[in-house]
Amino acid sequence: MRTLLLRPGAEELNYEIRGIVKKARQVEALGQRITWENIGDPIQKNNNVPVWMKEIVAELVKQDYSYGYADSKGVLETREFLASLNNEKKGVQITASDILFFNGLGDAIAKLYQFLIPTARIIGPSPAYSTHSSAEAAHANTSPITYKLDPDNQWLPDMEDLYNKVKYNPSIVGILIINPDNPTGMVYPKEVLESFVEIAREFKLLLIADEIYQNITYNGIKAVALSEVVGDLPAISLKGISKEFPWPGSRCGWMEFYNRDASKEFGKLVQTLENAKMIEVCSTILPQLSIPKIMSHPAYKTYRLEENSKIGKRSQLLSDLLDGIPGIKFNPTQGAFYNTIVFEETYLKPDQLLPVENVSIKNLLDSWLEEQGMPLDKRFVYCLLASTGICVVPISSFCSELRGFRVTLLEDDEATFRRTFTKLAEAIKQYLGV
Repeated sequence: MRTLLLRPGAEELNYEIRGIVKKARQVEALGQRITWENIGDPIQKNNNVPVWMKEIVAELVKQDYSYGYADSKGVLETREFLASLNNEKKGVQITASDILFFNGLGDAIAKLYQFLIPTARIIGPSPAYSTHSSAEAAHANTSPITYKLDPDNQWLPDMEDLYNKVKYNPSIVGILIINPDNPTGMVYPKEVLESFVEIAREFKLLLIADEIYQNITYNGIKAVALSEVVGDLPAISLKGISKEFPWPGSRCGWMEFYNRDASKEFGKLVQTLENAKMIEVCSTILPQLSIPKIMSHPAYKTYRLEENSKIGKRSQLLSDLLDGIPGIKFNPTQGAFYNTIVFEETYLKPDQLLPVENVSIKNLLDSWLEEQGMPLDKRFVYCLLASTGICVVPISSFCSELRGFRVTLLEDDEATFRRTFTKLAEAIKQYLGV
């Protein structure tokens, strides 16, 4: 080309969660059945959408108004409904004007970083969810800045690490919290959230909370919302219906702005995000129309409690299957539907393999393993895929120095779930030689 095409930082965009699919499809084409544990799609894992929920959407489809434009910020009645849900928590009070809809949280996250100046950095957790870390890195044209989540302390954040990084890096303007967390399944206790608020208050920072899994908690745990503890600080909550209904194909997410007048700079950011949405006209209307009807339906709370209970049981079953395996760190989850398994440093070697009976798949694996500088957890993931057909994601791809992998807790058929993770447990032991 006669000139450069890519803006600086564009090559930082990376999404291994879907990238591993390319490898899995190659293996599948050679005769191996694939068990997809790489992505949090409930529909793919035999989760059934209730009939009453389908009927609500079907009725909306019959209405001509569901085919038109919405207000640029989103359907007014839906924004009023969501504002009332937030206000019931007795924390920061908002109105419909403080809510802005996007075509999924990926769209919202991209827009957020798009309008920050390149020198303004948002520090986020590590392991990091790739959509956040990649967008932040691409925006800044450098590696993401992260604070550590500690696998030896139930994946809770290392607040000293966070404090020092904020204190000694004046380019940090905000803190990202993912609660419940993806990829670890950890839920922040209230006192930890309050510590985030204290740091933000001391250094005059923006707080951003990805709370898309807010209503997916189990085994006696409830998630505290950012709005309950943030007080008068500027903050943004990111929410959506992809996982909760579940309706991942809806691509429907929104931002809730807290204390938009608390800071002149924050107010300008909010206004800019709203102006950008006006240029696009609006986000997809059908899922927005469904939100109040589904979430206020008399069956909804029971449905969500039952689904959460199922995930909690799978979390416990996974704990039972992996319990006692030398060489791994494992924490039972509290929310969302993922678990991150970490290898002890001394157990991974650069020559470890798993048996692969299919010669063509073995040759394919050998070609993958020629990659220079491959993290050792990625090597395990490739070997696991070629040997068993189980497709997981290496934790090194979640912007982490740890070595391990993420799985989902979504498979609704217990026999299939048990079979998959029994096979995984055996593969881990064989790979580590324990």
